[in-house]
Amino acid sequence: MKMSFCIPVSQQRPDALGGRYVLYFVYLDGFLFCKVRYSQLHRWNEQLKRVFGNCLPPFPPKYYLAMTTSMADERRDQLEQYLQNVTMDPNMLRSDVFVDFLKLVQLVVSHNIGLCQELLGYFGLFLIQFCKEGRLSVVKKLADFELPYVSLRSSEVENCKIGLRKWYLDPSLDARLMDCRTAVDLIYMQAIQDIEKEWAKPTEVQRQQLEALQKEDNQTKFLELAREVRHYGYVQLEPCSCDHPEPGCQALLSVGNNEISCCLTLPDNQTLDVTFQMDRVKCWQVTFLGTLLDTDGPQQTLNQNLELRFQYCEDSHWRWFVIYTKQAFLLSSCLKKMISEKMVKQAAENPEMQIEVPEQGKSKKYHIQQNQKDYSSFLPRKSKIKMAEVDCGLGTIKEDL
Repeated sequence: MKMSFCIPVSQQRPDALGGRYVLYFVYLDGFLFCKVRYSQLHRWNEQLKRVFGNCLPPFPPKYYLAMTTSMADERRDQLEQYLQNVTMDPNMLRSDVFVDFLKLVQLVVSHNIGLCQELLGYFGLFLIQFCKEGRLSVVKKLADFELPYVSLRSSEVENCKIGLRKWYLDPSLDARLMDCRTAVDLIYMQAIQDIEKEWAKPTEVQRQQLEALQKEDNQTKFLELAREVRHYGYVQLEPCSCDHPEPGCQALLSVGNNEISCCLTLPDNQTLDVTFQMDRVKCWQVTFLGTLLDTDGPQQTLNQNLELRFQYCEDSHWRWFVIYTKQAFLLSSCLKKMISEKMVKQAAENPEMQIEVPEQGKSKKYHIQQNQKDYSSFLPRKSKIKMAEVDCGLGTIKEDL
Protein backbone atom coordinates (compact mmCIF):
# COMPACT_ATOMS: atom_id res chain seq x y z
CA MET A 1 0.00 0.00 0.00
CA LYS A 2 1.49 3.30 -1.11
CA MET A 3 1.42 5.98 1.55
CA SER A 4 2.16 9.67 1.84
CA PHE A 5 5.45 10.75 3.25
CA CYS A 6 7.10 14.12 3.91
CA ILE A 7 9.69 15.99 5.97
CA PRO A 8 8.01 19.37 6.52
CA VAL A 9 10.48 20.78 9.05
CA SER A 10 13.95 20.34 10.47
CA GLN A 11 15.49 21.70 13.64
CA GLN A 12 19.03 22.40 14.81
CA ARG A 13 20.04 20.78 18.10
CA PRO A 14 23.25 21.04 20.21
CA ASP A 15 25.35 17.89 20.46
CA ALA A 16 27.40 16.58 23.36
CA LEU A 17 30.63 18.08 22.00
CA GLY A 18 29.31 21.61 21.79
CA GLY A 19 28.55 21.49 18.10
CA ARG A 20 25.18 21.38 16.39
CA TYR A 21 23.32 18.90 14.23
CA VAL A 22 20.05 18.95 12.27
CA LEU A 23 17.09 16.78 13.27
CA TYR A 24 14.56 15.97 10.55
CA PHE A 25 10.88 15.46 11.43
CA VAL A 26 9.58 12.52 9.39
CA TYR A 27 5.80 12.42 8.97
CA LEU A 28 3.72 9.41 7.98
CA ASP A 29 0.19 10.16 6.76
CA GLY A 30 0.27 13.52 8.48
CA PHE A 31 1.48 12.20 11.85
CA LEU A 32 4.95 12.41 13.31
CA PHE A 33 6.60 9.03 12.82
CA CYS A 34 10.18 9.64 13.90
CA LYS A 35 12.95 12.24 14.16
CA VAL A 36 16.21 11.36 12.44
CA ARG A 37 19.61 12.84 11.70
CA TYR A 38 21.22 12.95 8.28
CA SER A 39 23.80 10.39 9.44
CA GLN A 40 21.03 7.90 10.29
CA LEU A 41 19.43 8.29 6.88
CA HIS A 42 22.86 7.96 5.27
CA ARG A 43 23.50 4.64 7.06
CA TRP A 44 20.06 3.41 5.99
CA ASN A 45 20.86 4.34 2.40
CA GLU A 46 24.10 2.33 2.61
CA GLN A 47 22.10 -0.69 3.78
CA LEU A 48 19.73 -0.35 0.84
CA LYS A 49 22.68 -0.02 -1.53
CA ARG A 50 23.95 -3.44 -0.47
CA VAL A 51 20.61 -4.91 -1.55
CA PHE A 52 19.56 -2.81 -4.56
CA GLY A 53 22.84 -1.36 -5.81
CA ASN A 54 22.48 1.29 -8.50
CA CYS A 55 18.68 1.08 -8.52
CA LEU A 56 18.52 3.63 -5.69
CA PRO A 57 17.92 7.32 -6.39
CA PRO A 58 20.87 9.62 -5.58
CA PHE A 59 21.29 10.41 -1.89
CA PRO A 60 21.93 14.05 -0.87
CA PRO A 61 25.70 14.63 -0.53
CA LYS A 62 27.55 15.43 2.68
CA TYR A 63 28.56 18.98 3.51
CA TYR A 64 31.99 19.37 5.12
CA LEU A 65 31.50 23.04 5.98
CA ALA A 66 28.83 24.73 8.09
CA MET A 67 25.48 24.87 6.31
CA THR A 68 23.62 28.09 5.71
CA THR A 69 19.85 28.26 6.23
CA SER A 70 19.21 27.93 2.51
CA MET A 71 21.53 24.91 2.31
CA ALA A 72 19.70 23.26 5.23
CA ASP A 73 16.31 23.82 3.55
CA GLU A 74 17.67 22.43 0.30
CA ARG A 75 18.94 19.28 2.04
CA ARG A 76 15.58 18.78 3.77
CA ASP A 77 13.80 18.97 0.40
CA GLN A 78 16.34 16.58 -1.12
CA LEU A 79 15.91 14.05 1.68
CA GLU A 80 12.14 14.24 1.35
CA GLN A 81 12.38 13.67 -2.40
CA TYR A 82 14.84 10.81 -1.88
CA LEU A 83 12.48 9.00 0.51
CA GLN A 84 9.52 9.51 -1.78
CA ASN A 85 11.47 8.12 -4.73
CA VAL A 86 12.75 5.14 -2.77
CA THR A 87 9.31 4.14 -1.59
CA MET A 88 7.77 4.35 -5.05
CA ASP A 89 9.53 1.04 -5.79
CA PRO A 90 7.30 -1.80 -4.50
CA ASN A 91 10.31 -4.14 -4.38
CA MET A 92 12.00 -1.88 -1.85
CA LEU A 93 8.81 -1.60 0.20
CA ARG A 94 8.71 -5.39 0.40
CA SER A 95 12.42 -5.75 1.16
CA ASP A 96 13.83 -7.10 4.41
CA VAL A 97 15.15 -3.63 5.28
CA PHE A 98 11.56 -2.38 5.54
CA VAL A 99 9.30 -5.14 6.75
CA ASP A 100 11.02 -8.20 8.22
CA PHE A 101 10.91 -7.13 11.84
CA LEU A 102 7.25 -6.12 11.91
CA LYS A 103 6.18 -9.10 9.81
CA LEU A 104 7.69 -11.32 12.50
CA VAL A 105 5.79 -9.43 15.19
CA GLN A 106 2.55 -9.74 13.24
CA LEU A 107 3.01 -13.48 12.80
CA VAL A 108 3.56 -13.90 16.55
CA VAL A 109 0.41 -11.91 17.36
CA SER A 110 -1.69 -13.81 14.81
CA HIS A 111 -0.48 -17.11 16.23
CA ASN A 112 -1.30 -16.07 19.80
CA ILE A 113 -4.91 -15.13 18.98
CA GLY A 114 -5.42 -18.14 16.71
CA LEU A 115 -5.80 -16.25 13.41
CA CYS A 116 -4.87 -18.31 10.38
CA GLN A 117 -1.68 -16.97 8.83
CA GLU A 118 -3.13 -16.87 5.33
CA LEU A 119 -5.88 -14.52 6.58
CA LEU A 120 -3.52 -12.04 8.20
CA GLY A 121 -3.75 -9.67 5.22
CA TYR A 122 -7.49 -9.22 5.75
CA PHE A 123 -6.92 -7.39 9.04
CA GLY A 124 -4.94 -4.34 10.06
CA LEU A 125 -3.95 -2.25 13.05
CA PHE A 126 -5.49 1.20 13.40
CA LEU A 127 -5.11 4.17 15.68
CA ILE A 128 -8.63 4.71 17.03
CA GLN A 129 -9.78 7.67 19.09
CA PHE A 130 -12.63 7.16 21.56
CA CYS A 131 -14.56 10.42 21.61
CA LYS A 132 -17.29 11.87 23.79
CA GLU A 133 -20.80 10.39 23.77
CA GLY A 134 -19.42 6.96 22.86
CA ARG A 135 -18.27 7.91 19.36
CA LEU A 136 -15.09 6.50 17.87
CA SER A 137 -12.91 7.84 15.09
CA VAL A 138 -10.31 5.99 13.03
CA VAL A 139 -7.26 8.26 13.14
CA LYS A 140 -5.12 6.28 10.69
CA LYS A 141 -4.32 2.86 9.28
CA LEU A 142 -0.90 1.72 10.47
CA ALA A 143 1.50 0.62 7.77
CA ASP A 144 2.85 -2.92 7.86
CA PHE A 145 6.27 -1.61 8.80
CA GLU A 146 5.14 0.71 11.62
CA LEU A 147 5.81 0.02 15.27
CA PRO A 148 2.32 0.43 16.78
CA TYR A 149 3.34 1.58 20.25
CA VAL A 150 5.77 4.18 18.88
CA SER A 151 3.09 5.51 16.50
CA LEU A 152 0.58 5.66 19.36
CA ARG A 153 2.94 7.64 21.57
CA SER A 154 4.07 10.01 18.82
CA SER A 155 0.51 10.80 17.71
CA GLU A 156 -0.38 12.24 21.14
CA VAL A 157 -4.07 12.10 20.21
CA GLU A 158 -6.25 12.18 23.31
CA ASN A 159 -8.03 8.92 24.25
CA CYS A 160 -6.39 7.09 21.37
CA LYS A 161 -5.81 3.32 21.35
CA ILE A 162 -4.53 0.68 18.93
CA GLY A 163 -7.36 -1.41 17.48
CA LEU A 164 -7.52 -4.49 15.28
CA ARG A 165 -10.10 -4.21 12.49
CA LYS A 166 -10.71 -5.93 9.20
CA TRP A 167 -8.97 -4.16 6.35
CA TYR A 168 -11.16 -4.76 3.34
CA LEU A 169 -14.12 -2.73 2.08
CA ASP A 170 -15.94 -5.29 -0.07
CA PRO A 171 -18.52 -6.95 2.24
CA SER A 172 -18.59 -10.09 0.09
CA LEU A 173 -15.02 -10.89 1.21
CA ASP A 174 -16.45 -11.98 4.58
CA ALA A 175 -17.13 -15.33 2.91
CA ARG A 176 -13.40 -16.05 2.63
CA LEU A 177 -12.96 -15.89 6.41
CA MET A 178 -15.87 -18.01 7.58
CA ASP A 179 -13.82 -21.21 8.02
CA CYS A 180 -11.57 -19.59 10.65
CA ARG A 181 -13.17 -19.35 14.09
CA THR A 182 -10.94 -16.46 15.21
CA ALA A 183 -11.61 -14.47 12.02
CA VAL A 184 -15.36 -14.92 12.45
CA ASP A 185 -15.13 -13.73 16.06
CA LEU A 186 -13.24 -10.62 14.96
CA ILE A 187 -15.60 -9.56 12.18
CA TYR A 188 -18.62 -10.43 14.36
CA MET A 189 -17.42 -8.15 17.17
CA GLN A 190 -16.67 -5.39 14.67
CA ALA A 191 -20.13 -5.72 13.11
CA ILE A 192 -21.77 -5.34 16.51
CA GLN A 193 -19.63 -2.30 17.31
CA ASP A 194 -20.30 -0.66 13.93
CA ILE A 195 -24.06 -1.05 14.41
CA GLU A 196 -23.88 0.29 17.97
CA LYS A 197 -21.85 3.31 16.77
CA GLU A 198 -24.29 3.78 13.85
CA TRP A 199 -21.63 3.29 11.19
CA ALA A 200 -23.84 0.53 9.79
CA LYS A 201 -27.51 1.54 9.49
CA PRO A 202 -30.01 -1.33 9.71
CA THR A 203 -33.73 -0.83 9.23
CA GLU A 204 -35.90 -1.37 12.28
CA VAL A 205 -36.84 -4.85 11.06
CA GLN A 206 -33.18 -5.74 10.44
CA ARG A 207 -32.23 -4.41 13.87
CA GLN A 208 -34.80 -6.64 15.59
CA GLN A 209 -33.62 -9.69 13.63
CA LEU A 210 -29.97 -8.93 14.40
CA GLU A 211 -30.70 -8.52 18.11
CA ALA A 212 -32.44 -11.90 18.14
CA LEU A 213 -29.50 -13.59 16.39
CA GLN A 214 -27.08 -11.90 18.79
CA LYS A 215 -28.98 -13.28 21.79
CA GLU A 216 -28.76 -16.74 20.22
CA ASP A 217 -25.03 -16.13 19.58
CA ASN A 218 -25.61 -17.25 16.01
CA GLN A 219 -22.63 -15.49 14.49
CA THR A 220 -22.90 -16.98 11.01
CA LYS A 221 -26.54 -15.99 10.51
CA PHE A 222 -25.86 -12.61 12.12
CA LEU A 223 -23.09 -11.83 9.61
CA GLU A 224 -25.17 -13.07 6.67
CA LEU A 225 -27.93 -10.62 7.61
CA ALA A 226 -25.45 -7.86 8.48
CA ARG A 227 -24.10 -7.92 4.92
CA GLU A 228 -27.53 -6.72 3.77
CA VAL A 229 -27.41 -3.71 6.10
CA ARG A 230 -26.75 -0.29 4.61
CA HIS A 231 -23.10 0.75 5.05
CA TYR A 232 -22.07 -2.58 6.57
CA GLY A 233 -18.27 -2.84 6.57
CA TYR A 234 -17.83 0.84 5.63
CA VAL A 235 -15.38 3.22 7.28
CA GLN A 236 -17.11 6.36 8.54
CA LEU A 237 -15.14 9.59 8.70
CA GLU A 238 -15.52 12.49 11.09
CA PRO A 239 -17.81 15.35 9.99
CA CYS A 240 -16.01 17.49 7.42
CA SER A 241 -16.80 19.96 4.63
CA CYS A 242 -16.77 19.91 0.84
CA ASP A 243 -17.39 22.08 -2.21
CA HIS A 244 -20.36 20.09 -3.56
CA PRO A 245 -22.99 20.99 -4.57
CA GLU A 246 -21.76 24.41 -3.39
CA PRO A 247 -18.85 25.63 -1.24
CA GLY A 248 -19.23 25.38 2.51
CA CYS A 249 -21.39 22.25 2.64
CA GLN A 250 -20.97 20.04 5.71
CA ALA A 251 -20.48 16.34 4.98
CA LEU A 252 -20.52 12.97 6.71
CA LEU A 253 -18.67 10.39 4.61
CA SER A 254 -18.94 6.60 4.68
CA VAL A 255 -16.57 4.67 2.44
CA GLY A 256 -16.95 1.07 1.32
CA ASN A 257 -18.37 -1.38 -1.22
CA ASN A 258 -16.81 0.54 -4.13
CA GLU A 259 -18.41 3.90 -3.28
CA ILE A 260 -18.14 7.12 -1.28
CA SER A 261 -21.47 7.79 0.39
CA CYS A 262 -22.00 11.42 1.49
CA CYS A 263 -24.70 12.88 3.71
CA LEU A 264 -24.49 16.61 2.92
CA THR A 265 -25.88 19.54 4.87
CA LEU A 266 -26.32 22.57 2.65
CA PRO A 267 -25.79 26.15 3.84
CA ASP A 268 -29.61 26.52 4.15
CA ASN A 269 -29.63 23.40 6.45
CA GLN A 270 -31.29 21.15 3.87
CA THR A 271 -29.80 17.65 3.67
CA LEU A 272 -28.82 15.75 0.56
CA ASP A 273 -27.53 12.19 0.08
CA VAL A 274 -24.94 11.80 -2.69
CA THR A 275 -23.04 8.68 -3.73
CA PHE A 276 -19.82 8.67 -5.77
CA GLN A 277 -19.09 5.35 -7.48
CA MET A 278 -15.42 4.38 -7.62
CA ASP A 279 -15.88 3.14 -11.19
CA ARG A 280 -16.22 6.79 -12.18
CA VAL A 281 -13.27 8.15 -10.18
CA LYS A 282 -10.24 8.80 -12.37
CA CYS A 283 -7.65 10.05 -9.86
CA TRP A 284 -7.25 11.91 -6.59
CA GLN A 285 -4.67 13.81 -4.57
CA VAL A 286 -4.13 14.88 -0.97
CA THR A 287 -2.87 18.40 -0.31
CA PHE A 288 -1.51 19.84 2.92
CA LEU A 289 -2.92 23.34 3.35
CA GLY A 290 -1.67 24.43 6.76
CA THR A 291 1.55 25.08 8.65
CA LEU A 292 3.22 23.08 11.36
CA LEU A 293 2.66 24.40 14.87
CA ASP A 294 4.88 24.05 17.95
CA THR A 295 7.14 21.20 16.81
CA ASP A 296 8.34 20.47 20.34
CA GLY A 297 4.92 20.70 21.98
CA PRO A 298 1.91 18.38 21.96
CA GLN A 299 0.94 19.29 18.38
CA GLN A 300 2.26 16.28 16.48
CA THR A 301 0.28 16.45 13.26
CA LEU A 302 0.52 18.64 10.18
CA ASN A 303 -2.12 20.94 11.67
CA GLN A 304 -4.73 18.50 10.25
CA ASN A 305 -5.46 21.10 7.58
CA LEU A 306 -5.82 18.78 4.59
CA GLU A 307 -7.92 18.36 1.51
CA LEU A 308 -8.58 15.43 -0.79
CA ARG A 309 -9.73 16.27 -4.30
CA PHE A 310 -10.83 13.64 -6.79
CA GLN A 311 -11.71 13.75 -10.47
CA TYR A 312 -15.13 12.28 -11.16
CA CYS A 313 -17.18 11.64 -14.29
CA GLU A 314 -20.62 13.25 -13.97
CA ASP A 315 -22.99 13.52 -16.91
CA SER A 316 -20.15 12.53 -19.28
CA HIS A 317 -17.95 15.38 -18.00
CA TRP A 318 -14.91 15.17 -15.75
CA ARG A 319 -14.83 17.57 -12.81
CA TRP A 320 -12.96 17.91 -9.54
CA PHE A 321 -14.65 17.50 -6.16
CA VAL A 322 -12.90 18.71 -3.02
CA ILE A 323 -13.27 17.31 0.51
CA TYR A 324 -11.68 19.16 3.44
CA THR A 325 -10.97 16.60 6.14
CA LYS A 326 -8.25 15.86 8.68
CA GLN A 327 -8.68 12.19 7.67
CA ALA A 328 -7.64 12.81 4.06
CA PHE A 329 -4.86 10.21 4.26
CA LEU A 330 -7.23 7.59 5.67
CA LEU A 331 -9.74 8.38 2.92
CA SER A 332 -7.00 8.03 0.30
CA SER A 333 -6.02 4.63 1.74
CA CYS A 334 -9.65 3.49 1.53
CA LEU A 335 -9.91 4.56 -2.11
CA LYS A 336 -6.74 2.63 -2.97
CA LYS A 337 -8.06 -0.40 -1.10
CA MET A 338 -11.34 -0.41 -3.04
CA ILE A 339 -9.51 -0.20 -6.36
CA SER A 340 -7.23 -3.06 -5.33
CA GLU A 341 -10.19 -5.24 -4.33
CA LYS A 342 -11.99 -4.48 -7.57
CA MET A 343 -8.94 -5.49 -9.62
CA VAL A 344 -8.56 -8.75 -7.71
CA LYS A 345 -12.21 -9.57 -8.31
CA GLN A 346 -11.83 -8.83 -12.03
CA ALA A 347 -8.77 -11.05 -12.17
CA ALA A 348 -10.68 -13.91 -10.57
CA GLU A 349 -13.48 -13.51 -13.12
CA ASN A 350 -11.10 -13.27 -16.09
CA PRO A 351 -7.97 -15.46 -15.91
CA GLU A 352 -6.46 -13.65 -18.94
CA MET A 353 -6.06 -10.43 -16.97
CA GLN A 354 -2.84 -9.44 -15.24
CA ILE A 355 -2.41 -7.34 -12.14
CA GLU A 356 -0.01 -7.33 -9.23
CA VAL A 357 -1.45 -7.31 -5.73
CA PRO A 358 1.26 -6.84 -3.09
CA GLU A 359 -1.08 -6.38 -0.11
CA GLN A 360 -1.90 -10.00 0.63
CA GLY A 361 1.60 -11.00 1.61
CA LYS A 362 3.10 -12.68 -1.44
CA SER A 363 2.92 -10.91 -4.76
CA LYS A 364 0.48 -12.55 -7.16
CA LYS A 365 0.23 -11.68 -10.84
CA TYR A 366 -2.76 -11.85 -13.12
CA HIS A 367 -3.40 -10.66 -16.69
CA ILE A 368 -5.60 -7.54 -16.75
CA GLN A 369 -6.64 -4.69 -18.98
CA GLN A 370 -7.60 -1.91 -16.63
CA ASN A 371 -8.99 1.42 -17.86
CA GLN A 372 -9.20 3.03 -14.42
CA LYS A 373 -5.79 3.91 -13.02
CA ASP A 374 -4.88 4.38 -9.38
CA TYR A 375 -3.38 7.82 -9.76
CA SER A 376 -2.83 9.46 -6.40
CA SER A 377 -0.43 11.97 -5.00
CA PHE A 378 0.43 13.93 -1.89
CA LEU A 379 1.29 17.60 -2.19
CA PRO A 380 3.05 18.56 1.06
CA ARG A 381 2.95 22.36 0.80
CA LYS A 382 0.36 24.55 -0.89
CA SER A 383 3.03 26.68 -2.56
CA LYS A 384 4.20 23.66 -4.52
CA ILE A 385 0.82 22.52 -5.80
CA LYS A 386 0.76 21.16 -9.33
CA MET A 387 -2.22 19.38 -10.82
CA ALA A 388 -0.18 16.29 -11.50
CA GLU A 389 -1.23 12.66 -11.58
CA VAL A 390 1.78 11.10 -9.92
CA ASP A 391 2.04 8.06 -7.70
CA CYS A 392 3.76 8.91 -4.43
CA GLY A 393 4.91 6.18 -2.04
CA LEU A 394 5.97 6.19 1.56
CA GLY A 395 8.61 4.27 3.43
CA THR A 396 9.76 4.27 7.00
CA ILE A 397 12.97 5.08 8.78
CA LYS A 398 13.76 3.46 12.08
CA GLU A 399 15.24 5.98 14.48
CA ASP A 400 18.37 4.89 16.31
CA LEU A 401 17.94 5.18 20.07
